[in-house]
Amino acid sequence: MASAMHDQAVPAQREKELLRFITCGSVDDGKSTLLGRLLYDAGLVPDDQLAALARDSRKIHADSPGKLDFSLLTDGLDAERQQGITIDVAYRYFSTARRSFIVADCPGHEQYTRNMATGASTAGLAVMLVDARKGLLAQTRRHTYICALLGVRRVILAVNKMDLVDYRQDIFDAISTEYGELARNLGIATVHSLPVVAPDGDNVGTRSSHMAWYQGACLLEMLDSVDVPSETSTDFRMPVQWVNRPDHSFRGYAGTIRGGTIAVGGEIVAQPGMQRARVERIVTADGDLPEASEGQAVTFTFDREIDVSRGDVIADAMRPAPMSDQFAVHLLWMGDAALLPNRTYWLKIGARTVNARVTAIKHKVDVNTQAELAARRLELNEVGYCNIDLDHAIAFEAYATNRTLGGFILIDRQTHATVACGMLDFALRRATNVHWQHLDLDKRTRGLSKGQMPRCLWFTGLSGAGKSTIANLVERRLHALGRHTYLLDGDNLRHGLNKDLGFTAEARVENVRRVAEVAHLLVDAGLIVLVCVISPFCSEREFARDLFTPGEFVEVFVDTPLVECERRDPKGLYQKARAGLIRNFTGIDSPYERPDSPELHLLSGDAQAEQLAEQVVSYLLVSEAAAPG
Repeated sequence: MASAMHDQAVPAQREKELLRFITCGSVDDGKSTLLGRLLYDAGLVPDDQLAALARDSRKIHADSPGKLDFSLLTDGLDAERQQGITIDVAYRYFSTARRSFIVADCPGHEQYTRNMATGASTAGLAVMLVDARKGLLAQTRRHTYICALLGVRRVILAVNKMDLVDYRQDIFDAISTEYGELARNLGIATVHSLPVVAPDGDNVGTRSSHMAWYQGACLLEMLDSVDVPSETSTDFRMPVQWVNRPDHSFRGYAGTIRGGTIAVGGEIVAQPGMQRARVERIVTADGDLPEASEGQAVTFTFDREIDVSRGDVIADAMRPAPMSDQFAVHLLWMGDAALLPNRTYWLKIGARTVNARVTAIKHKVDVNTQAELAARRLELNEVGYCNIDLDHAIAFEAYATNRTLGGFILIDRQTHATVACGMLDFALRRATNVHWQHLDLDKRTRGLSKGQMPRCLWFTGLSGAGKSTIANLVERRLHALGRHTYLLDGDNLRHGLNKDLGFTAEARVENVRRVAEVAHLLVDAGLIVLVCVISPFCSEREFARDLFTPGEFVEVFVDTPLVECERRDPKGLYQKARAGLIRNFTGIDSPYERPDSPELHLLSGDAQAEQLAEQVVSYLLVSEAAAPG
């Protein structure tokens, strides 16, 4: 590879045009059968696979010798074969003389909507199946909405099982008209309709003799000829996937171009750093190119050294991508646990990952009727229109313009599971109106004037664990040592700053966020801040930690067994919770997620509060003495 990079230019061979499409629709509409028949009619099923298909079909259809069950060509999972449904997204690759195809056979059941969205996210066209007997169902509307949301603007409507309605044209016309209206309302530009009988191959690979009234192309002909224009930016954009350094003499920046064209000598800017350079070489495995355009995987070298890392975007210097850290977005929630506003997630866009939180759910969408509904959270498979805030500005484009720079996923920071896919709509104006104001005095200077190292001591544990008692003793001891402190107690804050919050999961997330931001300001003022809040969720404690520089945040887990907390019950809250008078009470009907690796783990047990407080003070003094400078 390294030697090829230094070879002279070799013209790249032009590949066939590639079309990615999906098959979708309601369960049992015949998606897998249609796709299997399409492959069969196109002569793309190898002899050994055809023999296996005949053998497996005999087992399933013992009463119909010679009948082939074409769904077996795509339903690859044993669970799917046993249930007769598609669960996962099954990808198939085939080609004709004109085009190459990647097709995603998507599941029809509502609980697998997230799988269908995965297939639609890279598709340029959708083949939407409708059972002629049933017409448009809720899942048909759901899948059409998600296709439109994910940028699919071309649909082939295949009205299947026409043999079961006696090949009636009036039924086909009625379904086509109704679907056309739905598609137009959702912004889908083009719909091609055709009647099919998937098992028999009518209008799949060849035109049907049973429906002479239909004069259009068959499915295979449509796929081969349908126009699917590019919907990416005309301005040059390339997210950097890899900084390529095979040896000390070569440094290249590799990725796939996701918009526009660039030539050797063209001026670029590396975002977000905004450093400029000119393209010196465009390197590929087949040799250098004079220019490169959308869809090509290349490695660039520049005429001078600039700071470029994985996740940065190389763009046209004259028309760089916009930058922002606050957006209006559409979200399709894919997590089993609900989306909670103000919880921090990882946002991955291209090769770049940043921290993100949904600051507001403007509304959620009933995907069956497209009605906008008020919402405080999003559950599995729900779609919402939200505001989102990032901890770093990113180079972006609206999803409608560029899927790569406008599409993202959210990742749970604890489980590393993908919990949402999202589409950037536009940057919020407030992001460009607010700037950081430089201040001459910083945190270190304020701390030195007080003779101390600013810290945040974050006491977490169940209600009644003794957090406030221990923190109060710690503050008294620090005050006696001449330290400047402030204690933020969760109960006290709920009389003022957090007076408007309840105790739902959403409210608990916002409660911790506000307390953490206040603690951050007080640490910036040079103080040692003691925070006493239950903070039951690991994610919110991690959000708090991320606000501080390494070493400033000290998580103190006051580990007191639930039975002991209930025995103490100083405020009578456990008794009320057990009686059903208090809902969402931590430890009873709302979970407490124990810290995995706190800086201080205080085992209350038989220890006195004074002993536990002394452990905290000792930790602070030792770490302060060991700190550099």
